[in-house]
Amino acid sequence: MVFRTQAGILTRLGRALGSIEVDRIDATSVQMHLYSAPPPSRPGQFATMNGFFRFALQRRLLAESPLPIEKPTKPPYSKPYIYSPGEVRRLLDASEALEEWQPTRLSILPQLSMRTLILLLYGAGLRISEATSLTLDDLDILKARLVVRNAKFGKSRRLPIGPKLCEALRIYVKARNSLGRHPPPTPAVFVKRSGDPASRFAADLSFAVVRGMAGIKRTDGAFFQPRLHDLRHTFAVHRLVAWYKAGANVQLLLPKLSTYLGHVGLAETQHYLTMTPELLREANQRFEHYAAPEDYHA
Repeated sequence: MVFRTQAGILTRLGRALGSIEVDRIDATSVQMHLYSAPPPSRPGQFATMNGFFRFALQRRLLAESPLPIEKPTKPPYSKPYIYSPGEVRRLLDASEALEEWQPTRLSILPQLSMRTLILLLYGAGLRISEATSLTLDDLDILKARLVVRNAKFGKSRRLPIGPKLCEALRIYVKARNSLGRHPPPTPAVFVKRSGDPASRFAADLSFAVVRGMAGIKRTDGAFFQPRLHDLRHTFAVHRLVAWYKAGANVQLLLPKLSTYLGHVGLAETQHYLTMTPELLREANQRFEHYAAPEDYHA
């Protein structure tokens, strides 16, 4: 497991507290730093800082933890948002106008970078961090595959990709050097307008702009609006629906989907398989076919 998020939390805590000895850490300063974070991120920050302070307590570097006794409560997370095919098309269309939105803001992805990133997440089900970590050496356009290196749990995998996605990547790589103000000095596939590698923050920020332009939003009272990461959920659900419609053996193919997504087992994959009306309908039809085949064909 790579603890990038936790490392970032402790780095920001260190900057906020300054260069002081552990036993001089002030509880008020720690709590002010914790509650200055957005509510959704507070539980994760609390857990990371709690681990650090427990480490210090066990080694008698602290007399007591400076964290509050009451843990921040988690917001009511909603189910992942599953984009319809029409909404994916709207996102791609909206990305065309990304250059018109504060074109001097170098943290925003170029239009072609954002469009290709959306296609990659939807067409290959990658995690955002996996996509932003791709280098040019990880793409094999001729063999229509890509390599995801050192992903979650330190695993790497080779993924075949479809011809349309492969062509989109070929077009992007050909135009990549002319997207920013300067030729990118990095082997990273996805770059910002500055020419620097695209971070997850830049990808999420650019997507929020695109989603707003596309007019896609939740109306179910969920805390989060549709996210870039939800394209990974959408990939999994749409793949299942396609298999059901094709009459494929979904139970046999499900482990293959789990491997493709980079999961260690089926339990992880089930988290992504959010039921949608279309998926539920296809599953019910398959069950009816199995339970009463004669009536199904009548």
